[in-house]
Amino acid sequence: MGNCTCCDTGQNDTCVEKKQEKLKLYLPPFLSLLMLLTGIIVSHSGIIGVQQRPLSFVWYLIAYLLVGIPVLKEATESMLQKNIFSEYTLMSIATLGAFYIGQYPEGVAVMLFYTIGELFQEHAVGKARRNITALIDERPDTATLISGSIRINVPAATVRVGTTIEVKAGERVPLDGELLTDESSAFNTMALTGESVPRDIQQGEEVLAGMITTDRVVKIKVSRPYDQSAMARILEMVQNASTHKAPAELFIRRFARIYTPIITGLAALIVLMPALYSLIEPSFVFIFNDWLYRGLIFLVISCPCALVISIPLGYFGGIGAASRIGILFKGSNYLDAIAKTNAVVFDKTGTLTKGAFEVKEVVVKKGITAEELISTVASAESQSNHPIAQAIVAYAKLQAIAFGEATNVTEAAGYGLKNRVNGKEVLIGNSRLFTQNEIALPADINKTAETIVICAIDRHYAGHIVLADTLKRDAKEAIRKLKALNIDNIIILSGDKQTIVSKLATELGIKNAFGDLLPEDKVKHIERMKATEGNRIAFVGDGINDAPVLALSHTGIAMGGYGSDAAIETADIVIQTDHPSKVATAICIGNETRRIVWQNITLAFGVKIIVLVLGATGVATMWEAVFADVGVALLAILNAMRIQQKHF
Repeated sequence: MGNCTCCDTGQNDTCVEKKQEKLKLYLPPFLSLLMLLTGIIVSHSGIIGVQQRPLSFVWYLIAYLLVGIPVLKEATESMLQKNIFSEYTLMSIATLGAFYIGQYPEGVAVMLFYTIGELFQEHAVGKARRNITALIDERPDTATLISGSIRINVPAATVRVGTTIEVKAGERVPLDGELLTDESSAFNTMALTGESVPRDIQQGEEVLAGMITTDRVVKIKVSRPYDQSAMARILEMVQNASTHKAPAELFIRRFARIYTPIITGLAALIVLMPALYSLIEPSFVFIFNDWLYRGLIFLVISCPCALVISIPLGYFGGIGAASRIGILFKGSNYLDAIAKTNAVVFDKTGTLTKGAFEVKEVVVKKGITAEELISTVASAESQSNHPIAQAIVAYAKLQAIAFGEATNVTEAAGYGLKNRVNGKEVLIGNSRLFTQNEIALPADINKTAETIVICAIDRHYAGHIVLADTLKRDAKEAIRKLKALNIDNIIILSGDKQTIVSKLATELGIKNAFGDLLPEDKVKHIERMKATEGNRIAFVGDGINDAPVLALSHTGIAMGGYGSDAAIETADIVIQTDHPSKVATAICIGNETRRIVWQNITLAFGVKIIVLVLGATGVATMWEAVFADVGVALLAILNAMRIQQKHF
């Protein structure tokens, strides 16, 4: 009882190292605080005049060095690298100056509370980082490889694509792959999506690294190497998020580089100007230590720690809070961007709808059977990842319809496929493909309100398949939440037929919906919207054909659970749960992050300006300066940490 988990698992060396690290981190400030309080109590008790004796200097110097050595070292290294005006330099000058004029407790207090503030910052950043890592870096290091009747435990990184692995109930899947088990299996997808409800995956469907099989032993055919799994991709995106800084973050860093030398110069002037004035005006009594004390107070107050620490922490906290619920921001700049969103554009299939089509009807030309048509279309579509293609292939398998292999496959985005099946030329797609190829179609074919896949064999219409798609269960909630955020400019852009898109828009309460669009048509719509002053557009999509508009919009949001790699790579934000209602949640997180960041900026500047004036006029002491610097930094850090505790 009371032992750490690493000790319980036999990793004693790791456990001892962690304890030693904590001791080195927390013991010096604790001893320094103890010595500071003891010194203050003794000096105010009247037992001895501690501040007037050499003993007091030694006592406070030890308390100072316990926390000051790392800062003094950083200051020295900064100056050697020609970064003279760093926060470490300010702390060093102010505290050494306090010792020079005999204000030992104040000198210790400034350095001690600065160190405590740094510990708070490290704890807050560490917590946010652990929250993210706990969710996404949960890939097992080993995999159970199946070779005939033999099962071998091997490093997951060495498993080749195409081999079969076994995952026992309760174990985490180490690699992406295809489910081979005959029965469907329930998987916990919490690490990928943030959703606790298990998801049923059927034979032949994709299983991703990080999922946990909950009800049975499963076999999986590996489809991607270890370092290219969905989990690896997510981890890389989060790790790279720190390289994309928000405007406020970049401004504060630039501001600190200009602000610090100006403040140092003003602190020097607070001491030098009265000295010069005393030479001109003999009646003015200049006491060096008094004005030096004011200058030092000015330095401590002016240190930009609260801003430099709390603003990046606020954004990092926002990224961590979003990651915890399956929303991945690729940088803090996108938190700012989405907070300004006032127009949301949705793709339809796979974004607002499930994209899980079902064959509803098979219509054939005289002389061709339904089985022949399904066999031909399934053969042509067997290698496609498009939801419609997968639905037709699944239907063929369910009906036990045999199909062959297509050759000479050519795909035209927004039109369809052209290939050869059993030696015959086969065209499969929408009516635009057949208009383009001058193939006659039945006059009433476009009157169908559902999605249809048309087939021509040897350039003659052979029949068509009618498929139905359904709304995602939270699609209506997604629109309701956006309207609650006063975002009324909501649009659907889809390559599907206008009749289907209009019907869907009416059901969702969306006024503007455009169908029959090619990828380039979607681009033109977004360009027109961007040309309208004041529009800040977020586009939400999942397919490879959405990549251009995801890149073009102010904020690109990809449905990442099962969206295309191109969409995920191009997007600024990835929603792992595939729930469109998370778009509003992402906007809320962006709004809350910006609110916290600006609260910290206002707090830091407001308090500092007040205490700066009081310090320069001799009203404020070093203790008020400590509060204006370290106290405000601590408050700002605690404020920044709030977002990690919120439930969105």
